[in-house]
Amino acid sequence: MPYDVEKPDEQWRAELSPSEYAVLRQAGTEPAFTGEYTDTTTEGVYSCRACGAELFTSRTKFASHCGWPSFFDPKETDAVELLEDRSHGMVRTEVRCARCGSHLGHVFEGEGYATPTDQRYCINSVSLRLTPAEG
Repeated sequence: MPYDVEKPDEQWRAELSPSEYAVLRQAGTEPAFTGEYTDTTTEGVYSCRACGAELFTSRTKFASHCGWPSFFDPKETDAVELLEDRSHGMVRTEVRCARCGSHLGHVFEGEGYATPTDQRYCINSVSLRLTPAEG
């Protein structure tokens, strides 16, 4: 699928740190409980670290205690794309940035979280950049 932001692999490697590149461009996962936004309660907007697209807001972030920042809904329905992921002997739903195709994490449903959507977007901190709300 063509994305609004497409760059050669060499350019992604030059613009992203090794850990950002491993997650965003190679669908890696940062270790649980190590990301800078895991427990953050700062109000604001979470954007894609690769292209700057606004993905999630602090209003939909919740404490899932799973080791990664969790959200129950994206900022806009078309901010992310969902793809079937059959890696590692599992069937999961991968979450990617709809603007650049970068890997963000996975979404899980029906886990019993008391959220309006009963979904948990489990997102790597390294794939996000938080812009705090003004005021």
